[in-house]
Amino acid sequence: MPQLTGSIVKYPARNLVVWYLALILIGTVLLTLPFSRGEGAEAISRLDACFTATSASCVTGLAVRSTPDDFSFIGQLIILILIQIGGIGIMTITTYTLFNLGNKPSLRARAILTETLGASDDADLKWILRHVLLVTVLSEGAGFLILLVRNLYLYDSFVESAWHALFHSISAFCNAGFALHNDSLVGFQGDIVVNLTIAALIIVGGIGFPVMLDLNKNWRKGLLEGWASLHIHSKFMLIGTTCLLLGGFVGTLMLEWDGVLAEMPLWKKLLVSGFHSVTCRTAGFNTIELSSLTNATLFISMLLMLIGAGPCSTGGGFKVSTVMVMAVHAWKTFHGMTRVNFARRTIPEIVTQQATATALLFTVIAIAALTALLVFEQSSVPHPKSQGLFLDAAFEVVSALGTVGLSTGFTASLSTAGKIIIIMLMFLGRLGPISVFVALSRTQRQTPVEYPKEEPLIG
Repeated sequence: MPQLTGSIVKYPARNLVVWYLALILIGTVLLTLPFSRGEGAEAISRLDACFTATSASCVTGLAVRSTPDDFSFIGQLIILILIQIGGIGIMTITTYTLFNLGNKPSLRARAILTETLGASDDADLKWILRHVLLVTVLSEGAGFLILLVRNLYLYDSFVESAWHALFHSISAFCNAGFALHNDSLVGFQGDIVVNLTIAALIIVGGIGFPVMLDLNKNWRKGLLEGWASLHIHSKFMLIGTTCLLLGGFVGTLMLEWDGVLAEMPLWKKLLVSGFHSVTCRTAGFNTIELSSLTNATLFISMLLMLIGAGPCSTGGGFKVSTVMVMAVHAWKTFHGMTRVNFARRTIPEIVTQQATATALLFTVIAIAALTALLVFEQSSVPHPKSQGLFLDAAFEVVSALGTVGLSTGFTASLSTAGKIIIIMLMFLGRLGPISVFVALSRTQRQTPVEYPKEEPLIG
């Protein structure tokens, strides 16, 4: 035990990768066993089990097997446990366990954790981690109770109502997108209670624990004073999330007004468009058939998926705060300003470099993965999608890398090589931002010799 705990605190980022790999491996083994298979379902191959375990652990939601049909209750429970552990983060769980065992993380581990959770260096990390778990339990509990009451009018038994409420509440808060219906939530397209509850859980889970802790600390101060007291990260997340949600809502509503929304009454158009904008933020649920959307709507959805949610949240993507930092930096640069100021704060240059590096890394990975996927899938069975192979594959890549889980129907027809590529993307999408942060936050080494400066032409 001492060696294990020492390894965790000495190399937290490296061990985070190991813990996730271990979680996926355990999930893969359990899902291949007979008790995980649904009645009358075909045997689950190791690759399909690994795909499902990775998708659940990395809270993505892409599926090559039917969750309600191909998995038994035990199999669904295993998936739900993988979602819960993967959603709140194994690093949070293990660190909280270490605190309760009386072990103290090293200064390096403490620095990483405080930055990850948005806490000050002198913060009581045990208190913070306890509140992270408390927020999770309260949010999922509230969602469970609301969905349970609604499900009692929809299902015949209390047990079925409770199980569906619990599964979808945890899946929504963790931004996983797994559902106990083969059509996701299409059957609840006009259900206001279900839509609003799931959407609220997605937003709360995706906003990030630092923002929730910051809001909890300042909400009693009133609107103006409370806003002024918020950290700049919280302001970035609140402004960015609002703009992205509104942009996705308006874009979907306008582009699909005469499309998939054409036959719906106005209130339903607003509800469906709003839910689609929310779910593109790494959630993975859908109340409309994505293969029926226009290419323009799919492209906007891809942008939302790639950006994702907030740091230290249950969501993926290269993060809203990253986009906000890049946007503010670009705005100030265009106006000839040398310092990046926002809300009476100056953003350090290293932060803008980290934001650019993170976005560039995601872009490079997406391009490389899309190229490989097109090569392997082009030679496999043709995919009968109206959007064509390129758009379907691009949507799948972005959905996997952003740990979203939305698909135009491409997932079920993936070849063996295609499944492996998507598995790797889901894993990288879940751990990529953290790994990039750790790599860029290492102690900066001074170059002994500084050469003459020369500026290349930009733009």
